[in-house]
Amino acid sequence: MARPVIALYQFSRRRFSDSLRIFFFFPTALALFSSLTIFFYISSTSSLFARPHHLRLQPPPPPPPFSFRGSRNVSRRPPVSPKKADVLQVARSSSADCGGNGGRGRSTQILQLQPNGNFVNNEVFHDRDIFLEDYKAMKRGFKIYVYPHRRDHPFANALLPVTFEPGGNYASESYFKKVLMKSHFTTKDPYKADLFFLPFSIARLRHDDRVGVGGIQDFIRDYIFNISQKYPYWNRTGGADHFYAACHSIGRSAMEKADAVRFNAIQVVCSASYFLSGYIPHKDACLPQIWPRQENPSNLDSSKRTKLAFFAGSINSPVRERLLQVWANDSEIVVHFGRLNTSYADELLNSKFCLHVKGFEVNTARIADSIYYGCVPLIIANHYDLPFADILNWKSFSVVVATLDIPLLKSILKSISSQEYKTLRENVLKIRKHFRWNTPPVDYDAFYMVMYELWLRRSSIPPLLLGTSSAHSQ
Repeated sequence: MARPVIALYQFSRRRFSDSLRIFFFFPTALALFSSLTIFFYISSTSSLFARPHHLRLQPPPPPPPFSFRGSRNVSRRPPVSPKKADVLQVARSSSADCGGNGGRGRSTQILQLQPNGNFVNNEVFHDRDIFLEDYKAMKRGFKIYVYPHRRDHPFANALLPVTFEPGGNYASESYFKKVLMKSHFTTKDPYKADLFFLPFSIARLRHDDRVGVGGIQDFIRDYIFNISQKYPYWNRTGGADHFYAACHSIGRSAMEKADAVRFNAIQVVCSASYFLSGYIPHKDACLPQIWPRQENPSNLDSSKRTKLAFFAGSINSPVRERLLQVWANDSEIVVHFGRLNTSYADELLNSKFCLHVKGFEVNTARIADSIYYGCVPLIIANHYDLPFADILNWKSFSVVVATLDIPLLKSILKSISSQEYKTLRENVLKIRKHFRWNTPPVDYDAFYMVMYELWLRRSSIPPLLLGTSSAHSQ
């Protein structure tokens, strides 16, 4: 009995061993075959294994935007001796300069050569030619329908434009609506409109005793319900071709009971932070917060700026607390909290860099202040979707520093050469016109720049129109 059992055991062991060998052989062979195939493909299609004299040199790609320490990402170029060339000029066809006569001409992009062999782009636009061409198309055909309201409406104060000249910290909201309502962009035919404007004013509702801060959410919810019942335009797109403008930070929470506005409509707001879930950069747009000023400073072009950097403001955020903690007693970086004993304008005019530091929100009017007074903005506000970021190359006229790098401010600023600073400041003077409100508007001013941002966001899918414009009755 024992001998058959032993024979059966040996037979089973041999069969199992053969199966095991076969089990490992096929995957191993398959892996080897795959590796050889991949190696052969790479060697036959790539220049990785080519000898140097067989390689064809390709022209280097264009450099990325101008940047400084903290985001120094300029592309490497083959070393070029500064004796041979310190400036590379690239000529191309384009429209005339912004604010010019609109004729065709040749624009020149200046790429400056750094001592380390890097070229940096000092152009203030991401793509100047595209902007100028699109700008003309925007002025020619962009149309906005504004929901109409009578002057005897109970909330005419919040729905109609102000009759006075706007002023103060949140004037941008009122300026935009006031100028829009008198512009050629508006149309009374909703079927010719690219976008629809929701004309309620958050700033005015905030100070209305009938609404106040606590009642704004209900007001917005009811307003959207009313226009969706009275007109067909909201319902056909879910509000995707509608927009509103607000500069006070309460504008964000005002939409808490109107989710369709937050997630579908275009929000043109000063508190533009892509860290917050309610703001979507490719859908929404930043409204620049600008304190209105009309006359130019008399000594704007003066090069006598004795202070390295300047900031004045209240302590209303951990970021500002950190700034005070590190630089309160420094002689070159002036940080002042509380009421100034000197002129705010003079402080900005006497400083090379002017700090914009996040407070309650990422936005303040300090960026526009610094630009107005010819001071290079130094921005410390993580997640800030900067105004006109789709158009302007902020690295060419400002310095953006992460909050964690506040202790490194002085070393960052002193690492900027005199030539780099000169380029920054020249570019600040070039873009001043984009950060000013005018009535009536002036080409390329803040109003036209906001309109261009809206033009970029107009719907590319035309809504299903039911009926004709003549069938619509207001």
